[in-house]
Amino acid sequence: MNKLWLIIKREYLSRVKTKSFILTTLLGPIIMVVFIAIVGLIFGYESDETREIVIIDRGDMLEHKMKDTESFFFRFSDKDYADVVAEKEQKPFDAILIIPPLKEVADRKLTIDYHSEDQLDIDGMLALQNIIRDKIRDYKIRELSLDSEQLDNLRTSITVNPEPLDPDDEEEGETGATPITSMVGAIIGGSMGFVMYFLVFINGMMVMRSVMEEKTNRIVEVMISTVKPFQLMMGKLIGVGGVGLTQILIWAILIPLIVVGANLIFGFDTGQAVDLSEASGELNTEDLEIMMAQVTAELSAVNWWLLVPCFVIFFLGGYLVYSSLFAAVGSAIGDDMAESQALTMPITIPVILALYIMFAAIRAPNSSLAVWSSIFPLFSPIVMPARLAFDPPAWQILLSIVLLLATAWGCVWVSARIYRTGILMYGKKGTFKEIWKWVRAKQ
Repeated sequence: MNKLWLIIKREYLSRVKTKSFILTTLLGPIIMVVFIAIVGLIFGYESDETREIVIIDRGDMLEHKMKDTESFFFRFSDKDYADVVAEKEQKPFDAILIIPPLKEVADRKLTIDYHSEDQLDIDGMLALQNIIRDKIRDYKIRELSLDSEQLDNLRTSITVNPEPLDPDDEEEGETGATPITSMVGAIIGGSMGFVMYFLVFINGMMVMRSVMEEKTNRIVEVMISTVKPFQLMMGKLIGVGGVGLTQILIWAILIPLIVVGANLIFGFDTGQAVDLSEASGELNTEDLEIMMAQVTAELSAVNWWLLVPCFVIFFLGGYLVYSSLFAAVGSAIGDDMAESQALTMPITIPVILALYIMFAAIRAPNSSLAVWSSIFPLFSPIVMPARLAFDPPAWQILLSIVLLLATAWGCVWVSARIYRTGILMYGKKGTFKEIWKWVRAKQ
């Protein structure tokens, strides 16, 4: 036991004291927040290209009126297409839009021609279609002598308020559930699942690289002379696992502090947000205050006393499963990276599949795919944490934990049998056939 503790201490301290660990742990949350912000900016980026478009409205449906946007500047022409093209040098433009007349007001499809030397991008195409669609709608309203305000009143914004099926409770809001419960749960679940994927995969690869380096440098020959191979492998697993837990604890403290600090330093101008929301017609001041109150209530209503311990349990179980397999692979190969990629492929595929299943699980947490994947031991370390925010049944959580721990024990046992032989094997490639022989070999 003393030797095992010395190995654990060495593996833990040799990594925690490194500059890379300190920088990764301290800068990791900041990098993650910056990465999310950059991704949001990228997805929210709109083309800054502007185009001047000449509209030939053959049915006079737009009444020579079209409001310019940030991307499009419109002007009308009563001339033919050929004449407009001939005047391009005197009156430059980027494109010609030809709008044919509707045969019937009730027609629901209209094809317009866009003539340009440069192809219109997807965002521009969709924006232009929406602009023309709204103008054609106004034309139909005029032709049918309809009241546009009455038509707008036909649209009703619907909010689904979740309530339990309880005949004794007819009052609204008694459960504390709000329309954004699912959204908050998806954000929490997705964050937990992604962090789990990152920790399990990175720490597992760290164990494999450590085993490969010691085997290549022949350091392990000296260590095996004083400790058993099983003790050496378990010392690595527990030591590196402790590093992962340390990161989790530090991030659990740093992330809230970074969020609060960012709000204090940069500030969240509620008035500006309200102005923008009112300008877009989406939210008013009262709606924004209600939404912020709902988000705060949802976060405070989350059962963190269940989520945090379960997250740690699933991390430990998933870490033991994958890191033991990575350690076995590291002991079976040398410094041949091509060989390591071939042997690690069966291990990395379940991890990647679990990540994609997690994205499906946060959209439909009670679907058959999400339920059974969160119970399957190779997927549960990533999928089940994503479902915890949606309050899955207790039997599913318990069954998932039991199967995961049993699988972890089995993987450690199998990996130990591979490790004891492979760690001292030199000059011979560890094929799947050879590894199976090591597992079946008697001690």
